[in-house]
Amino acid sequence: MSARKRRSYAAEYKVEASHRVIDTGRTISEVARELGIDPGMLSVWVKDERRRVGAAAATGDEP
Repeated sequence: MSARKRRSYAAEYKVEASHRVIDTGRTISEVARELGIDPGMLSVWVKDERRRVGAAAATGDEP
């Protein structure tokens, strides 16, 4: 029996998926279902992106 191959996602894809949640106010579950990805994984991406945007705003930079 072979192990499942782990999928990897480009940073741009993660940011775009995160902003579908952040900018639209839709739920993580709804966006994850639409994209066909795991909601837990998208949740981590959203949390990371919110942190990145917050850090950029705090220093006056563009995210």
